[in-house]
Order: sequence, then structure tokens, then C-alpha cells
Amino acid sequence: MCRLVAYTGDEILLANVLVKPDDSLVKQSLLAKETTTPTNGDGFGVGWYVPKISEHPAAFLSVFPAWSDENLLHLTKKIESGLFFAHVRAASIGGVNTYNCHPFIYKNWMFMHNGQIHNFLAIKRAIIQLVDDDIYHWIRGGTDTEHFFALLLQLGKNKDLSKSSAVVELLFTALTIVADLIKQAGIAGPSYYNMCLSDGKRLFATRYCTDKTIEPESLHYLDGTYYWSKEDRLAQGNKTPHRSVLISSEQLTDFNDEWQTVPANHLLIVEADYSIQIQAIPPLE
Repeated sequence: MCRLVAYTGDEILLANVLVKPDDSLVKQSLLAKETTTPTNGDGFGVGWYVPKISEHPAAFLSVFPAWSDENLLHLTKKIESGLFFAHVRAASIGGVNTYNCHPFIYKNWMFMHNGQIHNFLAIKRAIIQLVDDDIYHWIRGGTDTEHFFALLLQLGKNKDLSKSSAVVELLFTALTIVADLIKQAGIAGPSYYNMCLSDGKRLFATRYCTDKTIEPESLHYLDGTYYWSKEDRLAQGNKTPHRSVLISSEQLTDFNDEWQTVPANHLLIVEADYSIQIQAIPPLE
């Protein structure tokens, strides 16, 4: 499966997270350590917010492997952001093209996914039938991720999502709908949802598998007062409030005592003030 990284906090160079660490996302594109699919060379994507320019994020997507893309290495050394996503892809559903590269962006929302919806093609049309024309015509690729995001966007239409609890309810509702569609199609099997969602201010991440007997894909996080790029780490002060949170499929550094694992079948919420909440994902099937 794929690998991903999400960061929110004080502005830093993208390279400090994506390139420099011992087990950087670029290195994971060639040799990931915490997954059964070590090579993630079917393209990559980076999305980042620059609030002083626009509330809508920018993106750089490519079908080339991250480990061999010189443009990625050059750009990440020159781009600073206080909230960004990055993803390296091991294609399972959808061909290798830029339309299928994560993250996906709609207005100020950004979304990426490590995992897969079980037998997605059997329920793809059913998902499409649930969305309005404007969202249907926004879809450009063929991945389960983009279609799940489209369902989220549909469910969020005309709703007040200023409270994080409303966004969480949206995620749970979308997961429930997809689980029901799979059940109706008679195609039982595990789906994996390690997802990241942001509106440019808050960050939501899930580590979830629909089969409770199966361990979900790996997901870790660091929280700290600032990013210490000299040693590629986040350092946590004793009294200072959180100023940075880093979420990653794999531990990027060897500072193992500083990394925490998102519990299986839980949701991590990072508020605009960088405070963290972790809550269980209830049974949805």
C-alpha cells in the first residue's frame, strides 16, 4: 500500500520532512519498512497551503517515482508551508497517471489515503449516484480515494463544518455508507482507511480497518513545540503549548521514544491551535 506524511505547525521547508529524515518519504518510495509493499513508485504528490496567497492549497503531482524526481528534490528545498500533505503511491485501483495521484483538492479541502476500499469497482457506480453533478464532474481519476472524497464533499454540502465534531461525523457517515454499499453488493472483505483530511486549519487522520481482527496499516505521529531541522526531529518543551504535529505512515527518524502510534481504529484530530484529540472509530458495519 501507499505511504503518506502530513504536517501542521510553524512554517518549515518541505524538504525537512520529505527528504532529510533518516526514513524520509522519498526513501520510503523505494524501500518502505513498515508495510508489505516496500516499493511505492507509481507516482507521488505534494499539497501545501499558503494562506497569505490563497485558502486553496497548491499541489505538485507526478507519475515518476519520488526517489528519481529531481524537480521534487529542488522544489522541496525552496517551499515553506505550515500545513502540507505528501504521498507516494503503490497503485492498486486506477492507472498510473496524475489524475490518480494524491492528495486530492477541492476548494480549501485536501485529502489523501493509504489503503483500499474492498472490491471498489463493484460499488463505484453506486457512490457516483450519490453525488450531485458538480461533484461528479469534478472527479477526474479512477481511484477509490477520489470517489470517497467526492462522497465526503457531497455529505458536507451546505453544512456548518466549523466544529471538528461535524467533520468527524461526516467521516463516520461516509465510512458507514461505503460499508453498507459493500454489504448490499455481497462482497464482504476488509477495507483499509488510513486517511488525512484538512481544511487548511485543522487536520484529521484515521487509522482504520473494517475487519477488527486485522491490524490496520501503520500510522505514527510526533507533537512538539518546534521543528529542529538540524536533527530532523520535533522537540517537545515541558511547558510550551504544541506548535507542530507530524503524522506519518512510518517513523521518519530513529528517535523512537518521541514517536507515538495512532491506536488501531482511531481518529486523530489536530485543531487549529495544534491541540490533539484521539477518539475511537465506532463499529460502522
